[in-house]
Amino acid sequence: KTENSAMDRTDIRILETLQGDGRLSNIELAERVALSPSPCLRRVRALEESGVVAGYAALLNPERLGLGLIVHLDVALDKRDRTARERLKAAVQTWSEVTWCHSLSGDMDYTMQVVMPDLKHYTAFLMERVLTLPGVVNVKSAFVLDKVKETTALPLGYLSA
Repeated sequence: KTENSAMDRTDIRILETLQGDGRLSNIELAERVALSPSPCLRRVRALEESGVVAGYAALLNPERLGLGLIVHLDVALDKRDRTARERLKAAVQTWSEVTWCHSLSGDMDYTMQVVMPDLKHYTAFLMERVLTLPGVVNVKSAFVLDKVKETTALPLGYLSA
């Protein structure tokens, strides 16, 4: 059961369709989910207001923008340094090169994706920003060689009404 148990199959079809193309007009969306435009718009607005639809964005191609190096960077912090986590979290918010950052269980405390033009820029980022941050005790870098699957779409099949 989802947090939003009021969702029905039509809401799920709307979400699946919007995940595929968030630029659809309400009329196009209504046609694809077999609704008339007015109820479709009401449902979309309700999904937005409830926070199920968190926002809309343009997905950019990093290679076309000269940002061909993608690195997954894992960071371990000094467990005795009580402020290390807050410092890292604050720093990451200012680093535009970091496209996402997650706190982890296990050996490493954080994992993040870093997007850069090349290895020279990544080396400077790592040496001058990450490794100089107080409390950082270990880092591991993994360079993305090939994107096998990359999607922003969530698996909505689990929501079957």
